[in-house]
Amino acid sequence: MDQQHLSAPACAQISPARRLIAAGIIRRSPGRTLTVRVTAAGATGVIAKAVTR
Repeated sequence: MDQQHLSAPACAQISPARRLIAAGIIRRSPGRTLTVRVTAAGATGVIAKAVTR
């Protein structure tokens, strides 16, 4: 599994008065789609059959 370390540039940092509401990722591979969403309330994840377009 690939590891991604993402960081926003200093000019894009959020001020202390604001906070992150949700974060997520969608990863598509042949035959399936993985969706993960994280909020203050918890985390959810779904693995689904890929939809052909």
